[in-house]
Amino acid sequence: MMNIPIFELERVQSLFENTVDFNLTESGFHPYTLNELLTTEQIGELTNTVLGYGQTNGSIPLRKRISDMYNGANEESVLVTNGSSEANFIACHTLLEKGDEVVMMVPNYMQIWGIAEEMGCVPKAFHLREENQWKPDISELKTLVGPKTKMIALCNPNNPTGYTLTAEEMQEIVAIAKGVDAWVYCDEVYRGAELNGKTIESFMGMYDKVMVNGGLSKAYALPGLRLGWLVGPEELIADTWAYHDYTSITAGVMSHFIGEIALRPEKRLEILTRNRTMLNQNLKAVKAWLDHYGDLFEYTEPKGGGMLFIKYNLDINSTELAEWLRTEKSVFILAGDCYGMDKHFRIGIGERKEYILKGLERIKEALKERFDL
Repeated sequence: MMNIPIFELERVQSLFENTVDFNLTESGFHPYTLNELLTTEQIGELTNTVLGYGQTNGSIPLRKRISDMYNGANEESVLVTNGSSEANFIACHTLLEKGDEVVMMVPNYMQIWGIAEEMGCVPKAFHLREENQWKPDISELKTLVGPKTKMIALCNPNNPTGYTLTAEEMQEIVAIAKGVDAWVYCDEVYRGAELNGKTIESFMGMYDKVMVNGGLSKAYALPGLRLGWLVGPEELIADTWAYHDYTSITAGVMSHFIGEIALRPEKRLEILTRNRTMLNQNLKAVKAWLDHYGDLFEYTEPKGGGMLFIKYNLDINSTELAEWLRTEKSVFILAGDCYGMDKHFRIGIGERKEYILKGLERIKEALKERFDL
C-alpha cells in the first residue's frame, strides 16, 4: 500500500500536457534548443564529452557558478540535483523527522506538503491572502509556529500567484523562524523571472538556518537538463549529499557542462532578459483577453514567475472546467483544485505569444458555446 499521496498537480500535467493541441499549463518558458543556447565551438566540446559519472555532487565549475549567485556561499555550499524536485525531496529528508511540524506558505507547489505527510510530519498552512493582493498573512504565521516547528517552507517568487516577498516580509519571516529555532527553506526556482527585471534577494545569507533551492527548469527555460540545486550551510550540504547518494547519485555529466555555460554572467543575463521580455509581452496580451470579459475574471498581476493565477465567476468546479476544455477544445489549463482553491485556474505566460493566444481563442469558443459569453 502506497503511503505517499498522489501529487495531483504533476500527475494531471503528465497525463494530459502532451495530448492536447494547446497546453496552457506550462509553468516555465518556451525551452531553448542546444543550437540556440550554445556556440558551434561549445557544441563541439559537448560532443567530445566523456559520458562518465562526473563528480556526483556537481562539477566544481558548475557549483562555483551557482555559489556566485548567493551571499556567503562557495562551491561547498552547493549540491547539484536532478531538478529542483529532487532538491525538495532531499531537503525534507535531511531536515525533517517524524513528528516535526512544517509551516508552509499556501498556495504553493505542493510537493513538500506531500513529502512531509509521507514522512509522518505535520504540515500546517499559512496563507497568501488573495483579498490583499496575495500578501502573506504574517500574523497567521506567528500563531502557527511553536516548539515543534522544524521548518518554514516558502516559495519566492510564488507558484502560482507570482507574488514576491518584500524585504520587510522576508526579515519578519526570518525573525519568526529564529524565535523557534526553525529552518527557513525557500523554493527560489523562479528567482530571475521578475517582471521588473530586478533579481530579488535570496533568503540565503539572512540567517544561519537557511536552505534554498534553485534550478534551470523555470527562469532559465532549460527544463530538459533536469538540473537543480540546494544551497545552504556547508555541513548541512554535506548531509544532503549523503541522501543524494541514495536517490539519483548524480545529475548527468552533459547537464553539468551545459548548465555551467548557461550560468556564465553574460549568458545568464541573455537568458533571463529573453524570458522576462516574453513574460511582459505575454502578460499584456493575456490581460487584454481577460479584461474583455469584464468581471468574469479576476486576477492580481504577478511580480515574477511564469504564470497567471485567475479567479473566475462561473458556476462550475475548476476540475470540471479544466476537463471540459481539455476534452471539448483540446486546450489544457490547470485547475485551482490542484492548489486546494476552487474557482481558480492557472495558465502559463512564458510560452510563445501566438501559441498562448490561439489557446485562448479555443477557450473563447468554448465559453460562447456553453455559457453564451
